[in-house]
Amino acid sequence: MKKLLFAVAIAAALPTGASAQSYPSRPVTLIAPFPAGGPLDTIARIISEPMRVALGQPVIIENVAGAGGNIGTQRVARAAPDGYTIGMGQWSTHVVNPITYSLQYDVLSDFEPIALLTITPQLIIARKDFPAKDIKELVAWLKANPGKATAATVGAAGGAQVATIYFQQAVGTGFQFVPYKGGHGAMQDLMTGRVDLMLDQAANALTQTKAGSIKAYAVMAKDRWAALPDVPALDESGIKGLHVSYWHALWAPKGTPKDVIAKLNAAVVAALADPNVKQRLTTVGHDIWPRAQQTPEALAAYHKAEADKWWPIVRASNLKAK
Repeated sequence: MKKLLFAVAIAAALPTGASAQSYPSRPVTLIAPFPAGGPLDTIARIISEPMRVALGQPVIIENVAGAGGNIGTQRVARAAPDGYTIGMGQWSTHVVNPITYSLQYDVLSDFEPIALLTITPQLIIARKDFPAKDIKELVAWLKANPGKATAATVGAAGGAQVATIYFQQAVGTGFQFVPYKGGHGAMQDLMTGRVDLMLDQAANALTQTKAGSIKAYAVMAKDRWAALPDVPALDESGIKGLHVSYWHALWAPKGTPKDVIAKLNAAVVAALADPNVKQRLTTVGHDIWPRAQQTPEALAAYHKAEADKWWPIVRASNLKAK
C-alpha cells in the first residue's frame, strides 16, 4: 500500500514539473486592464513582440477594461496559475484602488510578482493661457482664488484624483474637480481651455507639452525629468516630498510555479534590454527601471513600500468609488 501511495505521489508531481520544463507550449495572454491606446496598453504592445521572441510563443494582448482597471485585474487574480494568463498593472490599480474600491482580491497576496517595467512621473499641467507663469505663481493664484480653478480628473476615485487631492492639501487650497471617463477627453478640454488644470502622468502629456499646446508647471518628483528638462521638479519650488509617479509592472496569479515566473521574468528582462524597446518607451514618456530592479523580489518590495506610503494618505482623503 505504501509503495502504491508513493507511486501515486510521484505520478501526481510529474505533470507540474513537465509542464514547467516545457513552458510555454502555447500562447500567453497578457491582460491589459485599460482600453487600447492608453499608456498601459502602449507598454504592453511594445514589449509583447520581444517577449514572444524570448518565450518562443505569441504574447496576446487582451484589453479587459472597466472599474478603474479592476475588472481586468480580477481576471488575472482568478486565472489558472499556469503562466498562460498574466497581467499588467500600475500605481492606481495595485495601490490606490484597494482603498477606493471594494475589491474581491488582495493586491499583495493574490498575485505573483514578475517584474517592474517602467515609471513615469506625474506632471502639473494647465491650459496654455493660464495666468500663472511658474509653479510658485500657480500656488499663489490658487490660494488667492480658492474654489475658482477647475481641474480635470480621469476615472472614478483613481490615481489622478488622489494625486490632485494630495496636491491641494499640500499647498493649502482648493479647486473644482471635473471628472472624465478617459484621458483623451480631459486632455482635449485642457488644450481648448474648457478646464484650467490637470495632474496627469507625464506619458500622457509629453507630446502636448513639447508642442506648446499646454503649459507644464512642475514634475512631481525630487529631480527634473530627462524627457522635459526645462520643467522644474516640484521640490525646486519649496514644496518638498510631494512625489507621485505611475509605475507599471507584470504579475501572474498566486501559485504560479517559480520556474515559470523565472521564464517570464527572463523574457521581460530581455525585452527591456532591447534597444528598440528602450527607444520606443522613451519616445512615449516611459523610463525603464534599472536592471537590478527588474526582479520579482524587487517588485514585491517596491509594491509593499508603495502600499505602506499611500494607503494612509488615500484613506485620509475619504475618496471612494460610487
